[in-house]
Amino acid sequence: MRFVAFATDYDETLAGKGVVEPRTLAALEHVKSSGRKLLLVTGRDLDDLVQVFPEHAIFDAIVAENGAVLYIPSTKKEKKLAETPPAKLAESLRQHGATPLSVGRVIVATRVPYETVVLEEIKRLGLELQVIFNKGAVMVLPAGVHKGTGLRAALSEMKLSSHNVVGVGDAENDHAFLSECECGVAVGNALPSLKDRADLVMKGKAEDGVLELLEMLVKDDLRSALARPGRRDIPLGESFSGERVSIPPAPGPLLFAGTPQSGKSTAAKGFVERLLDAKYQCCILDPEGDWLAFERTVQLGDPKRAPTVDEAVHAVSEPDEQIVVNLVAVPFDDRARFCSALLSRLADLRARSGRPHFIVLDEAHHLVPPASRPSHDALPQDLTGIVLVTLAPQNLAKPLLDQLDTVVAVGVEAAKTLGDFRKAAGLPAPKASTRSVERGEALLWRRATGEELPVRLARTNAQHHRHARKYLEGDLGPDRSFYFRGAEKKLNLRAPNLVQFGELAAGVDDDTWLHHLRQGDYSRWFRTEVKDEELARDAEAVEKDRALDAGESRARIRAAIASRYTLRTLP
Repeated sequence: MRFVAFATDYDETLAGKGVVEPRTLAALEHVKSSGRKLLLVTGRDLDDLVQVFPEHAIFDAIVAENGAVLYIPSTKKEKKLAETPPAKLAESLRQHGATPLSVGRVIVATRVPYETVVLEEIKRLGLELQVIFNKGAVMVLPAGVHKGTGLRAALSEMKLSSHNVVGVGDAENDHAFLSECECGVAVGNALPSLKDRADLVMKGKAEDGVLELLEMLVKDDLRSALARPGRRDIPLGESFSGERVSIPPAPGPLLFAGTPQSGKSTAAKGFVERLLDAKYQCCILDPEGDWLAFERTVQLGDPKRAPTVDEAVHAVSEPDEQIVVNLVAVPFDDRARFCSALLSRLADLRARSGRPHFIVLDEAHHLVPPASRPSHDALPQDLTGIVLVTLAPQNLAKPLLDQLDTVVAVGVEAAKTLGDFRKAAGLPAPKASTRSVERGEALLWRRATGEELPVRLARTNAQHHRHARKYLEGDLGPDRSFYFRGAEKKLNLRAPNLVQFGELAAGVDDDTWLHHLRQGDYSRWFRTEVKDEELARDAEAVEKDRALDAGESRARIRAAIASRYTLRTLP
């Protein structure tokens, strides 16, 4: 569920004639029974609101006095969000005949035509106050206080994100409030300026428009209403003709794919970087430590300590936390199981809070592989905001392939990458040959059209870091490990990282060591799996030197590893 909270103005929105009709109360109850939270955001004084709206306790939180007061009906907890203006201001306005004049816990309010008097007295008294208009109302508040700041305070209290809120209003003082919401809606009687900035405009006026919106919310979580591109879309890049290409903020499963060194990881990190800029919450599962230096994130786990599902769920329950779950210390064969358990727990959290907005699965072919039955079971029905990164789309779980909404195939071999995906997903080949792309470009495939669009990817500050400790002490997995087998394949000794490579190298017999040395197996592994070209060249030099015996060649290769990855000699 994307929109877990509904926020509404009161006068001329929820209450067209100053009172809330029974049919509107029934609709609010229906929305609340769907698991959503209700927030009332009004310019009214709290005491006045309680008097005219005795059913106010239907709301989970009330922001009153145009953002200056927060009230929680269930606990009757009340909190001032700003200082009360000096009493001398209200007294001065009374002396100037401003009527009506009301003084709340913070707000001082009158009506036109007394706005000029209000401004003059604020200036004369040297007060840091602002004037906010609400059609005919003139409201005086401390600088920087408005419905938007009040909504933020309420959401913080409830541990909700503004990205999960749909809000509706009608007047000038609703601009900041609706801008704060992921979806800002104007009722039919709203001011033209508010309609111009709203994401949706209802046909009905006041409560009729609210009822129309609530029906759409319960029906499909506003999916059909927000199908067109909007202000929250996340930039991906631009087409070769210069048109902006973006991803909606609540996409179906999205895949970044490409061959090694194609730039897929950099492209994915750039996308996540822009998600963080827009304050969407992300939970990133990192099997290889490649997100260790990613800025603005909290790291859970490290190469020596595996994270737990409980701590990951606890961390992401805070709306402002951006989480990287480092799986390097999780045994390779347990990673899909860990992913399965975490996805299940995150699905429950999303049902309650709509967060995390995006779940990123790096090296996704290891986390949701075809043969992992538990990971299939853990795939939630709603795959909104799932982002996958892989070099092998054909090695993803078939149920996931069948639901992929968008594929970004990166780099010069993008056409082949998309071909692998299409074949694995049982999709027909493209109708026409696709234009080739270069580094920094991609082919974008959307299920809705089936077409492949060449895209120049947006620039990013993110870099793809290959971390030494991952290769030194992590688990590269069975398919990327080194195997000491010997000429007759009598052995099958697996080295999942460089430390264990060094340990096995020290212990294998000379014939086995020299067999792999003469075949160039060591430099090949360093180059293709460890991704270290310099270490590969050092190993090649040893492999080509036929004067070296087993002991000397062994010592030199182990020393080359130690000089690049450790400050100590390998065991």
